Amino acid sequence: MFENLQERLGKTLKTISGRGRLTEDNIKETLREVRMALLEADVALPVVRDFVKQVKERAVGTEVTKSLTPGQVFVKIVREELEKAMGEANEELNLNAQPPAVIMMAGLQGAGKTTSVGKLAKFLKERKKKSVLVVSADIYRPAAIKQLETLASEVDVEFFPSDTSQDPVDIANGAIAHAKKKFIDVVLVDTAGRLHVDEDMMSEIKALHSAINPIETLFVVDSMTGQDAANTAKAFDEALPLSGVILTKTDGDARGGAALSIRHITGKPIKFIGVGERSDALEPFHPDRVASRILGMGDVLSLIEEVEMKVDKDKAAKVADKVFKGSGFTLEDFADQLRQMKNMGGMMSMLDKLPGMSNLPEGVKGQVNDKTFVQMEAIINSMTPKERARPEIIKGSRKKRIAAGSGTQVQDINKLLKQFTQMQKMMKKMKGKGGMMKMMRGMKGMMPPGMMGGPGGPKF
Repeated sequence: MFENLQERLGKTLKTISGRGRLTEDNIKETLREVRMALLEADVALPVVRDFVKQVKERAVGTEVTKSLTPGQVFVKIVREELEKAMGEANEELNLNAQPPAVIMMAGLQGAGKTTSVGKLAKFLKERKKKSVLVVSADIYRPAAIKQLETLASEVDVEFFPSDTSQDPVDIANGAIAHAKKKFIDVVLVDTAGRLHVDEDMMSEIKALHSAINPIETLFVVDSMTGQDAANTAKAFDEALPLSGVILTKTDGDARGGAALSIRHITGKPIKFIGVGERSDALEPFHPDRVASRILGMGDVLSLIEEVEMKVDKDKAAKVADKVFKGSGFTLEDFADQLRQMKNMGGMMSMLDKLPGMSNLPEGVKGQVNDKTFVQMEAIINSMTPKERARPEIIKGSRKKRIAAGSGTQVQDINKLLKQFTQMQKMMKKMKGKGGMMKMMRGMKGMMPPGMMGGPGGPKF
């Protein structure tokens, strides 16, 4: 998400960051570029106008601290205004209600509403430690009811059955009554979507809302519709008292116009963003962290949170213990590391959150892709336990068998074994005094150009 905006703003702000003094004249061209970057990202025109006006007012004649250059101050102002446009801080779900807390999901057909119900159920169960019941009040699409039942089973939450012959209000009330009897904390109500906003749909959803009186009414919208997402959210907000927005499919949206437009147009906060198809690919929306990512400053806080939640600490500790005791790092350990990385959304998801990654050349980014890691895992999975423990025995006929089993070529097996041998050498260097620095120096030759230790990058 935001790749296009990140690239354009990065180039624009780089030209002004070394300026000795900010004047109306020397920021004029930069502001014009910022304006064009936002419009190309499909940010709504009123949002762009307000944003540029605020940045200009704050930048001209601004006070500059001793530790910052005027150009750095300008970048700081742009960052703060981006945060303000998106809502400044993350707004959590309000669950302070006599159980069950009822959350109603609204939105157009195809926006990812039912999938978001499943993801939100998993989020509430695992991160908020709540018991959750999900129910579908979509009486027009039997497939939607079946889909929600499947998702509920996948994320291990309770599903309340419904069918197309029932009334949506009766379905929702039945689910809430059931949740009260079972002392369930949260009820998520999935509602019917349409291909466009129409009067019948709005009348039905208004009646459902007034019958169940949810504590949260979340509007689910596809980020790839750009500023249209904000306009659709506004239409729903005029019919329903929306409390927040879930922005879906952000992993496929390189522009990011919806995220920058919704708060300004509707006044409603984006509470979550969908970042992939997996059931755990739902993240709380933090405007400050997203602003950092747009400006190429990374999002280390989110990366740390992901590591805390998704990395198997026992396995990581065992590998670290083996390395420091010198008992060897095996291909099985390597495969475990690849799986843990996959749990965190893959290498590109992790790199996207690191500062300065937007400045990497395209050729380097192309070398680091998740397909390579999927291939590596497939190769290791095609080996016998003995081969994983002792890769030196993997010769001609074994390589052919592994290549056939993993759908790869013999040269792919050779490449993986070479990388693994280099990694083993690095692990050995970590033993003893000054081990970490030795390992870092050893990594130097393996690093792509421009990255730490690589040609043109910072040295150790």
